[in-house]
Amino acid sequence: MSNHLFDAIRAAAPGGAPFIRIEGGRIWTYDDALDLSNRIASAMDTLGIRPGDRVAVQVDKSAEALILYLACLRSGAVYLPLNTAYTLTELDYFIGDAEPRLVVVSSAARENVGKIAKPHGAIVETLDADGTGSLLDLARDEPADFVDASRSADDLAAILYTSGTTGRSKGAMLTHGNLLSNAMALRDFWHVTAQDRLIHALPIFHTHGLFVATNVTLLAGASMFLLPKFDPDEVISLMPRATLLMGVPTFYVRLLQSPRLDRQAVSNMRLFISGSAPLLAETHVGFQNRTGHAILERYGMTETNMNTSNPYDGERIAGTVGFPLPGVTVRVTDPATGAVLPAEETGMIEIKGPNVFKGYWRMPEKTAAEFTADGFFISGDLGKIDRRGYVHIVGRSKDLVISGGYNIYPKEVEGEIDQLEGVAESAVIGVPHPDFGEGVTAIVVRMPDAALDETAILGALQDRLARYKQPKRIIFAEDLPRNTMGKVQKNVLRQQYADLYART
Repeated sequence: MSNHLFDAIRAAAPGGAPFIRIEGGRIWTYDDALDLSNRIASAMDTLGIRPGDRVAVQVDKSAEALILYLACLRSGAVYLPLNTAYTLTELDYFIGDAEPRLVVVSSAARENVGKIAKPHGAIVETLDADGTGSLLDLARDEPADFVDASRSADDLAAILYTSGTTGRSKGAMLTHGNLLSNAMALRDFWHVTAQDRLIHALPIFHTHGLFVATNVTLLAGASMFLLPKFDPDEVISLMPRATLLMGVPTFYVRLLQSPRLDRQAVSNMRLFISGSAPLLAETHVGFQNRTGHAILERYGMTETNMNTSNPYDGERIAGTVGFPLPGVTVRVTDPATGAVLPAEETGMIEIKGPNVFKGYWRMPEKTAAEFTADGFFISGDLGKIDRRGYVHIVGRSKDLVISGGYNIYPKEVEGEIDQLEGVAESAVIGVPHPDFGEGVTAIVVRMPDAALDETAILGALQDRLARYKQPKRIIFAEDLPRNTMGKVQKNVLRQQYADLYART
């Protein structure tokens, strides 16, 4: 039987060569990872997990967590990674919507998550950052003779939730073909080989850290230094033994703040890649001046994986996201008419290729609305293609905020703020932030005589929203600007507070 994505990973695996390096700890070889993934897949089979069943995972980053992803691929299960910052209220929505057969969480979270999962018929097992947990206890006793499930290119490999125009998170369905085609294109475009050593400091519940960093490493037979989180000193210390870093703009801002970053520190490094949020031109220029390396910026989405990339060989232009990847078509259209626009004209970015997702989980009408009649995905991003073919992203047609590489939909945050006693209304916007790309900022109108202050609102949101969704500032206003139709003019607010974080 053929398992489309996992067969390619197995074929690229260089046996006893290192795959995951834990600094000060274990080195996992490819053989080690394949063996444990086999046993976890067997354990899931014993638990009754069958091809097509969803497996929701909210665990801390570890080698075992990455190997659980491989186990899901080979068992035919649909992998559903969840941000570790999600609250129980948020988890309740995802579990109810995706209806996973298995939910894997930390031991500390098992009791509370179990109360949410039980009504939906889900099994709850544990996996902790130190490599212990009930799922691995089960796997330890399983034979390593699991027969990989048959999966075609069109079968689902994963569901990733993303914000939408209504504020309700949508599950983007990614197939084995989506993930394999994109990882192979990136491997070749970025010249990744078995000699590369990636510094992996990204989260693994996100497209960037999971499908870009991990799948590209696997399909190149390369290795990675797996870090629990980004720490600039640790990253710089690893550079003499590494060749590759994938990061969000925040990584590069913080690296530039270190006096240790210089040409000597990066002398062994081959490539620095940035994505998930716009990279400021000043960061690009500052990094190149300090290190001699031009950061390679690329453009992707949860629904499409990666679409474009600045060239490996050739000019990497600050403020652009480069050219469409091989096999991917990117065009710019008039948002009103759908007509394709010529070079240098700004319009809607539309994408077509084997990387583009299958649709939104259980949302056929929403899926149909997001595709054109000739099969292009309407990204919601506004941009242009210049005369040299470089793609520029100039804004978003939706109010989505991207902070630290994470998508935040304002309506969700506004909904929580508006429920607070003393709040008349609120508007949440993203404004430029030197560290996070955009800072989540709430403009709040108080009820008459209400004594609310910034500290009270931020404190009330701590247990209601994931940390990355929580506003960095609360600004109080007498009223919100509106147009003649009564709609809040968020563009006016963004202009008004554009230098908020520059001043503080």
